[in-house]
Amino acid sequence: MDISPDGGKTPLPSLSHQLSPAEVNMDLTMCGLLVERAEELARLYAEQGNWNEVKERWFDERLSNRSTRGSSQKIFRVLTSRFKNAPTTLPKPSLLPEVFEHCETARDKAQILYFYLVSDDTLVRYAVHEYSNRLAGEKSEPLDFSNETLQDVLNGLTYTDGSSFEYAESTTERWCEGLRSVMREIGVLEGQRTVTGYTPAVGTVPLLVAMDYSYETGDEDWITAPRGLLYLFQPEKRWEELFDRVASTDAWEYLELHGNLNLRPTEEPYAWIHPGSDS
Repeated sequence: MDISPDGGKTPLPSLSHQLSPAEVNMDLTMCGLLVERAEELARLYAEQGNWNEVKERWFDERLSNRSTRGSSQKIFRVLTSRFKNAPTTLPKPSLLPEVFEHCETARDKAQILYFYLVSDDTLVRYAVHEYSNRLAGEKSEPLDFSNETLQDVLNGLTYTDGSSFEYAESTTERWCEGLRSVMREIGVLEGQRTVTGYTPAVGTVPLLVAMDYSYETGDEDWITAPRGLLYLFQPEKRWEELFDRVASTDAWEYLELHGNLNLRPTEEPYAWIHPGSDS
């Protein structure tokens, strides 16, 4: 199966010149992945079915007692934004409790929640695109998430109106620490002081999500640039191994079509979340 990118193009387009200033925010300075709270919100949403009731429960239950009400309101707004704005290419938030039941580690859950963050937060997505393309350059150097390198990446962002990225230095530094906290949770960085990281190991459940997301997001040539794997900083040399891993599950399979070997879901994407269900 040929999975070579066509013409040596970068697998993920830079979002520079594609974003307007209004799309970019500093929400990451207030709220990282917060796996336990996000998991609790998903559980409440699966139970209640609408976000207004979830909000009432959020502030009525012990969750609001973990911080001041103002802080809790900010966290609620940011976390629910990631779920409310989730694309149809990711599992519905109401299904996340079932997805999490299959997870073996907190890192598995973090890697899944990471896709919702990247989909919702345009500045995080911009940075992920830039780092993914650096990784695609076949360099053996580790991924550098130091303030200096991150600031260099952010300074490369030019908005659609021609203006450039500009925030107060203290705010940008908090954003950089927020991104490093996310990288620690998904396994790219190890240790609180580490700023250089490597390709993370991916558990079976986040791999299934990454592959279904790649399949749903891409066109017929999605396999030459599987977005879910790229977002998890998986270099091309690892793709075949990951393809084989996912094909060893019941959710994906290799099929020979017109003399070519193709990899695709055995049923609909995400059918593995509730096998045997028509919904």
